[in-house]
Amino acid sequence: EPMTGYTMLRNGGVGNGGQPWVLRWSSRIRLTWLSFTLFIILVFFPLIAHYYLTTIDDADDAGKRIFGPRTGNELCEVKHVQDLCRIRESVSEELLQLEAKRQELNSEIAKLNLKIEACKKSIENAKQDLLQLKNVISQTEHSYKELMAQNQPKLSLPIRLLPDKDDATFPLPKSNRNCRLHNCFDYSRCPLTSGFPVYVYNSDDYPFGSSLDPLIKQAFEATVRTNVYVTENANIACVYIVLAGEMQEPVMPKPTELEQQLHSLPYWRTDGHNHLIINLSRKSETQNFLYNISTGRAMVAQSTFYDAQYRPGFDIVVSPLVHAMSEPNFLEIPPQVPVKRKYLFSFQGEKIESLRSSLQEVRSFEEEIEGNAPADYDDRIITTLKAVQDSKLDFVLVEFTCKNQPKASLPTEWALCGERDDRLELLKLSTFALIITPGDTRLVISAGCTMRLFEALEVGAIPVVLGEQVQLPYNDVIRWNEAALIIPKPRITEVHFLLRSISDNDLLAMRRQGRFLWETYFSTSDNVFSTVLAVIRTRIQIPAAPIREEPAVEIPHRSGKAAGTDPNMADNGDLDLGPVETEPPYASPKYLRNFTLTAMDIYRNWNSAPGPFHLFPYTPFDPVLPSEAKFLGSGTGFRPIGGGAGGSGKEFQAALGGNVPREQFTVVMLTYEREEVLMNSLERLNGLPYLNKVVVVWNSPKLPSEDLLWPDIGVPIMVVRTEKNSLNNRFLPWDEIETEAILSIDDDAHLRHDEIMFGFRVWREARDRIVGFPGRYHAWDIPHQSWLYNSNYSCELSMVLTGAAFFHKYYAYLYSYVMPQAIRDMVDEYINCEDIAMNFLVSHLTRKPPIKVTSRWTFRCPGCPQALSHDDSHFHERHKCINFFVRVYGYMPLLYTQFRVDSVLFKTRLPHDKTKCFKFI
Repeated sequence: EPMTGYTMLRNGGVGNGGQPWVLRWSSRIRLTWLSFTLFIILVFFPLIAHYYLTTIDDADDAGKRIFGPRTGNELCEVKHVQDLCRIRESVSEELLQLEAKRQELNSEIAKLNLKIEACKKSIENAKQDLLQLKNVISQTEHSYKELMAQNQPKLSLPIRLLPDKDDATFPLPKSNRNCRLHNCFDYSRCPLTSGFPVYVYNSDDYPFGSSLDPLIKQAFEATVRTNVYVTENANIACVYIVLAGEMQEPVMPKPTELEQQLHSLPYWRTDGHNHLIINLSRKSETQNFLYNISTGRAMVAQSTFYDAQYRPGFDIVVSPLVHAMSEPNFLEIPPQVPVKRKYLFSFQGEKIESLRSSLQEVRSFEEEIEGNAPADYDDRIITTLKAVQDSKLDFVLVEFTCKNQPKASLPTEWALCGERDDRLELLKLSTFALIITPGDTRLVISAGCTMRLFEALEVGAIPVVLGEQVQLPYNDVIRWNEAALIIPKPRITEVHFLLRSISDNDLLAMRRQGRFLWETYFSTSDNVFSTVLAVIRTRIQIPAAPIREEPAVEIPHRSGKAAGTDPNMADNGDLDLGPVETEPPYASPKYLRNFTLTAMDIYRNWNSAPGPFHLFPYTPFDPVLPSEAKFLGSGTGFRPIGGGAGGSGKEFQAALGGNVPREQFTVVMLTYEREEVLMNSLERLNGLPYLNKVVVVWNSPKLPSEDLLWPDIGVPIMVVRTEKNSLNNRFLPWDEIETEAILSIDDDAHLRHDEIMFGFRVWREARDRIVGFPGRYHAWDIPHQSWLYNSNYSCELSMVLTGAAFFHKYYAYLYSYVMPQAIRDMVDEYINCEDIAMNFLVSHLTRKPPIKVTSRWTFRCPGCPQALSHDDSHFHERHKCINFFVRVYGYMPLLYTQFRVDSVLFKTRLPHDKTKCFKFI
């Protein structure tokens, strides 16, 4: 085999036999040196380079630093390297700032942790103090209840004791003429808690019923059917009433027959105790047929009494029943102003001595009465009055002879002249109306005198009664000296001077009071019958029945929508109200003097009562009317306000305003198919202090949407369904209103919470007034001689609109049940003016203007749909309403005022720890 070159070379260039050692040695040396060199390069050189690169050269000469770190400028000579350097510097700076903030926050966290620990300790201490205070309060309340139970135990109503069917007889007085309540009335049939049940005999069941005047009989029966005291259970009755007149003369039974029929009544019980015989007179012709009848212990109510017949404090003088089956037309009644009329006084009458009457049959008995006949001053009266007429000092009209046939009358009584319409026309022109009592003073009252009194009061002529011995209707419970002048006949020569000396203010007050008495006690058959019952009930000291409240028919609705809090509502602005009550809803206390009132005030009511007595049922709340309030044309008795224990809030607890130290109000909101506006208004009430409940009067026949979700504002929302669409529904006394204070508010009104709270506190110091925000006034239009309604901004006002106003619930009863129906009909006709009607009512009653409190100039809801008040005809209708209301009341009751209520510290900046108070300015 041929040998390669390499093989030969390895073998020394000769064949296999020669191996030069020099070549083998040199090859080994080269491999060793190469390996050592590579080791040095790969191991020691990196170590040396690493050492020099990581060692800082301290030499001053920059040229000697071979491996030392270079300066930034040297390393950043390249552009992108410079950018990276700037980023590094920025990040480093931010890291330093974040580290400083972290340290600062850690310091604050440590401080807050210390404060939290301190607060926890304070909370624990406060809890301990609160627990101790609760224990003290609980002990104090327990002690208070114990003291109240010891000193003022709460009495339960006694068990009703029913009288026996056959009452036990008690001794008769020596004479029936000596009958009084204590010896002729059985109180055991009339417990305080009986409710004063009255049983009325059906006159058709007895023979004398066919002789009664049909109109009086029909009117009496209609009145009995609607009276709250009438019962059909005769066994529990307190009083038994029988209608015995007016009799129709052709078919009038004989006295003996009538007496026998009365004594045969099923519940007469031998002597007729607790019976009332009513003899109503529709005409001036006198029928005193009861004079010849033995009435036993029965009370008698009629318009004519003889002195030997009348028993003071037992019998009742009633007014004539002129409007038997018709309501008086208020538009035909003349206004009460001007005060002075054409004639200073007037009188028309004729005295007839010999006239057949029921008294002639017993003339012999009268002659047996001891004592001389009284002096007859009628001749002197005629002479004096004619002299005044002839003197021409004043326009007077006196006529002592009738132009036509005079009406029938009793001997010595002045008979009426002419027809009723003619007499009324004369009285409308007279400031005073003379009423001359019968010449025989033993005739204490006659139907003719009561008819003259009725007509004078009806048209606003102030009665001047000549004869102090007269017994005017209901004289033991009405202060007639406030509506009439009662002058002894011997002073006839001084009458002219006395009438001229009375001021206009006094004349207007007497005329207004006379109008009230006529409307309340004389005008209708309902009033006459209710007055007779009220006189008896007041005498035996039984409280009136509760007044009727309007039952609220609730519309089911879903609630649950959480109402938010409008920051504008909670912002008090410049008005700091101080502490507020944040208690759950609670009702106003009920009137608790129902049983003590008649007993405590009976003397005042009989002798010195400033106003009328209690005629119609009482309200469940403490009345708000002051003692001066006695001019309301209604049938409601007025009770004066008692002193209060405090007002609202901490700073009011020692004030005179309010009658309870804690109180709430009810919002009454009238709405009509404006669901979105209504929901927004309800939401704005969320969190309102002192709010007890919201009553939404749904005035539309269309019910709310079923899917409508009502807001949850923290108090109940009652949606009330009405029978018809009427603005009068705003003032109905709903039984759901459990507070005395009512805030009447429109569904588009926009009031802040502080404004509402301040208005409520002001109302608590003026509970008999309307207290609200939007003010209006009335003005006299000289060219048209009529009244105008004005809504311009002015320095005075006479009305506060009830679209945002507080008033007492008592006025809701008066507005709905007592105020003349003609006014409510006017409101329904125009769908307007209910706020004006309420202002007329309150001002007429209190003789005070409303109170306006501070508020923003605009209180309407911005962006809400337009209401009825934006219609052009709105103001024209209100002009008509004012003039119509003036005709109904007979005068303008609204009063001007420039009075507004602000907080004492209004717009005054004080520290929060300073107490702020409120007062009238």
